[in-house]
Order: sequence, then C-alpha cells, then structure tokens
Amino acid sequence: MTTMTSSFPFAGAVFLQGLALSLGLIVAIGAQNAFVLRQGLRREHVGGVVLFCALADALLIMAGVFGMAQALGERPMVARALAGVGAVFLAVYGWRAFQRSRQAHQLQATPGSDGLTLGAALAQAAAFTLLNPHVYLDTVLLVGSLGAQQPADLQVWFVAGASVASAAWFSALGFGARWLAPWFAHPRAWQILDALIALTMWLLAVLMLRHALA
Repeated sequence: MTTMTSSFPFAGAVFLQGLALSLGLIVAIGAQNAFVLRQGLRREHVGGVVLFCALADALLIMAGVFGMAQALGERPMVARALAGVGAVFLAVYGWRAFQRSRQAHQLQATPGSDGLTLGAALAQAAAFTLLNPHVYLDTVLLVGSLGAQQPADLQVWFVAGASVASAAWFSALGFGARWLAPWFAHPRAWQILDALIALTMWLLAVLMLRHALA
C-alpha cells in the first residue's frame, strides 16, 4: 500500500507532462483545427468529427509511446540520443512559438454554404489528420520518444495525459466553437497563447534533456 500511494505523485507528474506536451503541440493554427472549428460553427456532425480526431490522436500517441518504448528498451544509448534530439526539437519549437507570439495572426473558419454528409465530414477529418506528416512527427516520434523515457509502469499515465489533452482540445474547439470563435479571431489572444506554449515547450525540453543526460 505504501508503494502504491507513493507512486501517485509521480503518476500525476507524468500525466501532466503528457497533457502539457500534447496541448503545446496541438494548439496551433492549422487545417485540422480550422476544419473542426468550421464544423462546430455549422453545428454539423460535430460529435463524429471530434470523436474521430480525438481517437486518431490517442491511437497514434499509444503507438508512439509503447512502440518507441519497446524499440528503445534494449538500446539505452539510442534512447538517450533520441531524448537529446527531442530536447533540441522542443527548444526550437518553443522558439518558433515565441516568434509567433510577437506577430499578429488569427484562426478563421468561415461556415460556408455547402453541407457535408457524415461520411464526407469524416473523410475530410481523416485527410487533415492522417495526411499531415507533422502529425506523425508530433504524436509518434516526439510524444512517443518522451513517453518512452518514463518508467514502464507510468507510461500509461503519460499516454492518458496526452490523450485527454487532445480530446479536451477538440471538444472545446468543436462544441464551443460559437463561443470560442470570436476569441480565436483576436490576434492578441493567440500571441498570449503562443507565449505560454513557448514556455511550456522550453520546460519540457529541459526535462527531456535531463532524461538524455541521466
């Protein structure tokens, strides 16, 4: 009982790492987010689109974390090298977010007039999600490599945190579109958000560098 209880704070910290990393990567102006926002504004197949995007992310995150953990389990030097590369990537990603925070930009998604069937909406969601190479770089390689550095019994908490962040973001974007759209159209709001993302990515880069040097 003592061992289980003492592991809870560590599990919570790992969960928050997954949550922060996933949010930092997914909260950015892009075609997928614009499409989910557009469907939310139109109130058209929102549940199906949100569910598809969240499940796709969760599956990719699981494949990344557990696949990378298995592949790197007997290759500690490769794992350290990959953690070092990941730390550099996160630092660069944070710098790019910091640069964005100094510029005015906004996310626009016009409702449009053409209606989509559920199949067509899911097909577009699949294209925006699975045909974007950055999705695999973010979820499989970057999230996977950081998650694989966690202790084996805590990796599920990292996956849970990253998946919850993805599901929460898409849900807010789709179901809260009419309330969030004016906020997303305000350049200052994105500048503040990008500044927070930059700080988060730099913090995670430090944590990943510690894994590389451990």
